[in-house]
Amino acid sequence: MSKKLLKSGIIVSVMTLISRVLGLVRDVVIANLVGAGTSADVFFFANRIPNFLRRLFAEGAFNQAFVPVLTEYQETKSQQETRELISKVAGTLGLIITIVTFLAMIGSPVVAALFGAGWFWDWVNDGPNAGKYELASLMLKITFPYLWFITFTALAGSILNTKGRFAVSAFTPVFLNIAMIAAAIWISPKMEQPEVGLAIGVFLGGLIQFLFQIPFLYRERVLVKPSWGWKHPGVVKIRTLMIPALFGVSVSQINLLFDTFIASFLITGSISWLYYSDRLLEFPLGLFGIAIATVILPALSKKHVNNEGAGFSHTMDFGVKFILMLGVPAMVGLILLAKPMLMVLFMRGEFDYFDVTQASYSLIAYGTGLLSFMMVKVLAPGYYSRQDTKTPVRFGIIAMVSNMVLNVIFAVPFGYVGLAVATSFSALLNASLLYYGLHKAEVYQFSRSTLIYFVKVVVATAVMGTVLYHFDLVTEAWLNQTFSERSGYLALLIGIGAISYLISLLCLGVKPWRLKPELDS
Repeated sequence: MSKKLLKSGIIVSVMTLISRVLGLVRDVVIANLVGAGTSADVFFFANRIPNFLRRLFAEGAFNQAFVPVLTEYQETKSQQETRELISKVAGTLGLIITIVTFLAMIGSPVVAALFGAGWFWDWVNDGPNAGKYELASLMLKITFPYLWFITFTALAGSILNTKGRFAVSAFTPVFLNIAMIAAAIWISPKMEQPEVGLAIGVFLGGLIQFLFQIPFLYRERVLVKPSWGWKHPGVVKIRTLMIPALFGVSVSQINLLFDTFIASFLITGSISWLYYSDRLLEFPLGLFGIAIATVILPALSKKHVNNEGAGFSHTMDFGVKFILMLGVPAMVGLILLAKPMLMVLFMRGEFDYFDVTQASYSLIAYGTGLLSFMMVKVLAPGYYSRQDTKTPVRFGIIAMVSNMVLNVIFAVPFGYVGLAVATSFSALLNASLLYYGLHKAEVYQFSRSTLIYFVKVVVATAVMGTVLYHFDLVTEAWLNQTFSERSGYLALLIGIGAISYLISLLCLGVKPWRLKPELDS
């Protein structure tokens, strides 16, 4: 199992790497086109709302409820019963999402007023940000169909993952990035409002992702005709699991929306600075955290169905050690190299050094929570694979409430940076509670070898951080470099950091390539 698991993890990480790299290219193009001003704020706002619902209905709560049930059907039911389940789920979820998407497009002014209250208040009172509200209402009508496309894309991806076809769903987001890059290059420049062209790119990206996975479903003989099945036993079980999971998954998304709500009252650029820093955070989070979580959920579900307690614990341990090995140095590197990375990636066109400085503050604040974000992704499947969606909800609500309270407290003195600090703290609280629950239920706990492993990783990361700090340049030196010089030196720093970290691990007796065999002992 572990060899297959490791291979799947590598495949997903590689595909995710391709997607994330293109995602960074996309953000570079967007930063050059609209910078971090009014246009950028409105586009990121209009893109965030459907993405919030996507993570709730599609990739988030639905995936965590659907995968364990589908795995159970594949292990214990006939092929015909499994196909019937997929048909009923597709029809039921599809109709609900169709209604939600249609209503959201019609009611986009209400949605814009609800989540962009600061802009709406200016619109009512003829304030300086009134135009943001009107533009946001228009762009939501264009971006909301993305929710419909990506819901079916996520459904297809979940099915293919249970079949062991991880590469397809991991590669699919590449098409969204390509579509948005193409829109920024060929559509936006021809429009009076270039941000509307970006919204069109989101629509096209969703459509292409949806169409891409259909041939793979057909090849696996799971392409079925959707049909309504609200009372189908499998659908009943999924929605029973999904309702509490909605609350659990929505915690981070509600926090992001609450950040957006508060940021609409802050200075222009706040939403954009948070977005660009969050995008850099998402790179290692998606590459390592989400990738390994995607792989271990079906594996944990099978272990649970087959009552393999030791195998369940070993799989969890694999995920935790994998995250520690990559997450700790990624967190420190992100914090130390925040400003150079922002300079290299975004400082051109409409995105100037002032924007780099502002975004670096929120990136550092987000970076302190990177390991916690990753741990949440790995620990949560320990509950969902056992079809326990209620416990993470309780913990998530606690974390969400603490985040909202801290948002209000920190936003007053620290502005948008305070929002990032509050988000990182709530992630730490959420991860701690998730581990506490698994430990208390005697499902999983850190072994002595895992704790020693963690200490060695921290020591190796400290060495890496010292090396990076020593070779880093002062701000003036970075600014005086050309783009190619700046990019080359940043790449050199990352390379030196990676080598020093790897050598330190080896000196401490940690051999990364032997992480997998330790699971079999």
